[in-house]
Amino acid sequence: MRNHVIRTTQSAIAASLLLIIAGVMIPASAWSLDQHTWTDGQKAILRSLWIGSLGPLPVDPSNRYSDNPKAAALGRKLFFEDHFSGNMKVSCATCHREDYSFTDNLPLSHGMDTTPRRSMPLIGVAYNSWFFWDGRTDSLWSQALGPIENKLEHGISRTMSAYIISKYYREEYESLFGPIPEITEEKWPQEARPAQDDPNALKAWVLMTPVQREAVNRIYVNMGKAIAAFVRTIMPQPSPFDRYVEKILSGENITKRMALTNDEIAGLRLFIGKAKCTNCHNGPMFTNSDFHNLGLPQKGKGGPDKGRSAAITQVLSNEFNCLSQYSDAQANECSELRFIDTSGKKYEGAFKTPTLRNVTERPPYMHAGQFTTVHEVLEFYRSQAQNPELGHGDLTDQELGQIEAFLHALSSPISSLQAEKK
Repeated sequence: MRNHVIRTTQSAIAASLLLIIAGVMIPASAWSLDQHTWTDGQKAILRSLWIGSLGPLPVDPSNRYSDNPKAAALGRKLFFEDHFSGNMKVSCATCHREDYSFTDNLPLSHGMDTTPRRSMPLIGVAYNSWFFWDGRTDSLWSQALGPIENKLEHGISRTMSAYIISKYYREEYESLFGPIPEITEEKWPQEARPAQDDPNALKAWVLMTPVQREAVNRIYVNMGKAIAAFVRTIMPQPSPFDRYVEKILSGENITKRMALTNDEIAGLRLFIGKAKCTNCHNGPMFTNSDFHNLGLPQKGKGGPDKGRSAAITQVLSNEFNCLSQYSDAQANECSELRFIDTSGKKYEGAFKTPTLRNVTERPPYMHAGQFTTVHEVLEFYRSQAQNPELGHGDLTDQELGQIEAFLHALSSPISSLQAEKK
């Protein structure tokens, strides 16, 4: 009986090969006998993408509080606090919704007004070296500070932020960072900030004493470091893809309950093979964290978005970067900033590769929400065959559908610090 089964299987495979040679398409279901067989090289790629290969969170030398549970608990409260906005309706969570993979569902994010880009997902973002779509900051805590003083986002000043911390979070703040002065509206003008776009705010900032300005900056920085400690806890959980790979690597038989669908497996094979998706979407977070010009259509008013090329100067001159006086790092620990590639022309119109985890759960897509569906993204990639940043091969409509099916298998619950509600 066993020999009969073997001969039957061999005959089926031989017949299928003959049909392929004859130019006849074989439906995916016909390959079910062999669909869970992977070469050693393919297994190595699968292992590299598996969440089980995700190492511990990288140390952030610029933030000594990055792994402090008390800082993360405070940071979570600040993340959801809408007092930090000009209309008292906007918080970090406005554009990074907990129920939407910590991004939002808008083509262009909206805080106090509409921004020129959409929000990035925060899933596993602590594994990145650069932040925002263009990488204009080099730490999570520095990234957390940018939107606060942006008129389109939170629209308040660092002095107002210090006042809010003093009024509502003094005890928790001081237990972590030490005593802070009494900050009153009379002696600490709440609009004060070192703004180049607001002469009144800049004048108020200049007229404050050096001691006051330094106190405000310290409170502001520590606020960012607490928020960063919380954001570091936002992590993906194992997806159907991860559970499947775990069984493949362990050598266990794949049961129907553990298996991906035929289309998902076909899409996975394309993803790591012919379609060359892993050129940019690699590692357990499915991103190389680098910047690429994909030839995307421009959106919104104004000239072309320069992307990474404009951000290089911004991150080097950022008052809160890794080499600043507010960083907890030693200079030799800021290697990313010290050895940054300053080739502006190379990065013209380039944007960061986002993670693909939960990608099908969080449309729209690209840095300005240019596409509303994953299928539109895949069709665009196929149309850019001459773009050296892409080169996904001559994919058929069926293959695009299979890759899309696989991307659904990357969805999973998101975990984060769950602090007690006030």
